[in-house]
Amino acid sequence: MRKILIITNRVPYPLNDGGNLAVHAMIEGYRMSGWKVYLLSMNTTRHYVEPSVLSGLYNYIDKFEWVDFNNDVKFVKLMKNYLFSKLPEHAERFYHPEFEERILRAIDEFEPDVIQIESVYLTTYLDAIQKRTKALKVLRSHNIEYHIWHGLAIKARNRLRKKYLHNLTHRLKNFERRAWRKYDLILPITEKDSFHITRLEKITDMVVAPFSIEIKDIVPHHENENWVGYHIGAMDWIPNRDGIAWFLQHVWPKVHNRLPKFEFYFAGRNMPDDFKNLKIEGVHCAGEVADANEFIADKRILIVPVTTTGGIRVKILEAWAAGKIVITTPEGVKGLDAKPSEHFLLARKPDEFVKAIKWCMTNKAEAEQMAEKARQLVINKYQHRNVIKKVIDKIEIYLELR
Repeated sequence: MRKILIITNRVPYPLNDGGNLAVHAMIEGYRMSGWKVYLLSMNTTRHYVEPSVLSGLYNYIDKFEWVDFNNDVKFVKLMKNYLFSKLPEHAERFYHPEFEERILRAIDEFEPDVIQIESVYLTTYLDAIQKRTKALKVLRSHNIEYHIWHGLAIKARNRLRKKYLHNLTHRLKNFERRAWRKYDLILPITEKDSFHITRLEKITDMVVAPFSIEIKDIVPHHENENWVGYHIGAMDWIPNRDGIAWFLQHVWPKVHNRLPKFEFYFAGRNMPDDFKNLKIEGVHCAGEVADANEFIADKRILIVPVTTTGGIRVKILEAWAAGKIVITTPEGVKGLDAKPSEHFLLARKPDEFVKAIKWCMTNKAEAEQMAEKARQLVINKYQHRNVIKKVIDKIEIYLELR
């Protein structure tokens, strides 16, 4: 029986954002394939989970441990990193000797065949891991990190912030390129991410492993849905927060002017107070919701106005699986094998969002047909069992050659 140690830079809970869902899907995939699974996570201050909750999580895998970890951004450390280090601040912030010791202890006790690291920032532990074990080292690449920060740097208006973000982008690019060369196998989440990796480094040891969905758990309930817009996503992730701010400022006034009865609901973890306190006619901020599925169940149109992103938008896949209509930007569907006007409505500018929403409201039958095509796309390409089988088949080849 194969054994895998999965190391994460946050506890994959609650299951209400893309990162947590993606990690959880991999854990489930290995477990359902008969592997022994050991999950070792940082319980960070930014995504802290109470011990009373932690004790009830992942009791069905072989072992789940966590280490409380302060990863708050501190100005003094930020400046020291900027002035005296070549590493990106993110990598330094996620390193701690105590966590390294816990990793090494897990290796000694569990003796894994495979060690899967769920964030490139945790590559700072890889040298110690390589000295302790010959287990296959796998990087699950959720994003090309420097792409995200490069996009933010371009859009930054403050000169000091722009300068800092460009510097951070350069550091991240160098860090990621060095990291990719250290792993036995990389699991990028999209074909485009795979292309970018191979363009920068001569790496062929990769398997594209997109976020996968258990279709049977997602059932459309169109008879109970209202033709309103919604968005749900972690608001401590800058692309989500900036996208909603842009939508409310530049798009919503035009939508409300032309479709005064149309309503928009949004929710997400770590919702900023300025969003919670908004008083905009037709806009409803739900803050952090206990049950994401319950929040979206009675809403028909998912709106994803992101302009900077990476990886796969998990919420879009879930929406398609549930038969929802999706309106988004090119960045929103980046990495997804979907066609505009066939599987979703594409919008870049405010007027294009208005046009897409109006089309949905006046062509409901055609909009529903488009949503059904998107659901079939998810069934055919993004089903959980198909993705994890491809990953495990590749890993088995590497293990047999050792």
